[in-house]
Amino acid sequence: MSSIILDCGLMKFPNSGLYHYCLNMSLEVNKLLEKRQQPPLRMYLPPRKYLQKAPENHHIIEKKWHKLWKPFLVGCRVWHAPFQSGRIIPRKDRSSSTNVLLTVHDLNVLHEGKPREEQLRSLAHTQTLIDRSDAIVCISEFTRNDLLQHCEVGNKPVYVIHNGLHQVATPGLNHKSYRPSRPFLFGLGYLNAKKNYHVLIPLLQHNPELEMIIAGHFDEPDYVAQMKALAEQLGVRDRLHLPGPVLEEEKSWYLKNCLAFLHPSLAEGFGLPVVEAMSFGKPVFLSDRTSLPEVGGDVAFYFSSFEAEAMQQVFQAGMNQYTTQALEQQIRQRANFFSLEKSAEKYLEVYESLF
Repeated sequence: MSSIILDCGLMKFPNSGLYHYCLNMSLEVNKLLEKRQQPPLRMYLPPRKYLQKAPENHHIIEKKWHKLWKPFLVGCRVWHAPFQSGRIIPRKDRSSSTNVLLTVHDLNVLHEGKPREEQLRSLAHTQTLIDRSDAIVCISEFTRNDLLQHCEVGNKPVYVIHNGLHQVATPGLNHKSYRPSRPFLFGLGYLNAKKNYHVLIPLLQHNPELEMIIAGHFDEPDYVAQMKALAEQLGVRDRLHLPGPVLEEEKSWYLKNCLAFLHPSLAEGFGLPVVEAMSFGKPVFLSDRTSLPEVGGDVAFYFSSFEAEAMQQVFQAGMNQYTTQALEQQIRQRANFFSLEKSAEKYLEVYESLF
C-alpha cells in the first residue's frame, strides 16, 4: 500500500478529544497495516516544542520551511484531514496524485446558540474543505445528517465510522489527585457553556449524601466562575469539585469508582467519554440532544428537560432501574459495540478506495 498521511497538527493540544482521536486511530490502523506487512500510516505531527510523543520512523515533524517545500507529499496517495475546522495541505489540482479524506466530527456551531454570522462563517470554512476532498467520514449518523442538510457534498462518498473505544489506562490516583470522601457523580469534558454542566449542580441539593467531580480543561473561565457561584448560592460549593484536566489513570479511577456518569451536553458529534463510562458498566445520564442518543442507545438515561426537579426525577428513576434490573452487563456490551479495531478496519477500507 502506498503512503497515507494523517494530519495530526491539532495534537498540540494534549487534553483535547482530537489528540486522542489522532493518537489512538493511528496506533490501531498501524497495527492492522503491520499484520498485513504494509507500510505504516505516517503522522504529520506539530512542531517539536508541542510534541508529546517520542519520535518514531513514521513520524513527520512539522517545520516552518514546509510552507515553501513539502517533500513528505512525494508518494502520498491519501491525505487524511481529521477535522472539519482544520486544514488540508496538499494542493487540489490536476498535477496532484494525492486524494484527500476529510473527517467531520460535528457541526455543533448550529446547535450552540451561536450568532447566525458565526454559524455561516464556520459552515463556509467546512465547505472549502469538503470542496477539496475526495471522500468524507462522519463520526455519527447525526453528524452525517447535519452535513447533508447544511453542506454541498456533490457526488463524494460520505461514510459513517463511529469513534472507537481505546484501551483505558490502569486506574490510579497520585498524591496530587483529588480523592472523594463520599459517593460521587462524575462528568468529563471541556468546561464551557455547550457542555451545560451547570444544570447538574442542583442534583447536589437533592442528594446531600453525594459529591460531584467534573474534570476537564477550563475552556471558558467565565462559565466556570458561574458554576462556582451557582454552587455557592445553592449551598453545595463544598461538594462540587472542578480539578481541571486529569491524567488518564486518574480519569480511569474516577470512571471506575463513580456512582454514575453525567453528560448533559447541548451539542456533540459523538461523545467518547460516554462510551468510556459505559465500558466500566456505569449508569450514564445524558441530554437527549444531537448524537448522544445514538451513542447511549437504550441503556442510557436521558434528560429531556434541564429543570432541577425533572432532572432529579430522571436521576432517581435511572439509579433505581440500574440497581433493580442489574444493567451493568448490558451497559458494558453497549460500550463494546464501539470498537476501535472495527473503526480502524473501516478507515482502511476507505483509504484503499481512494488509491
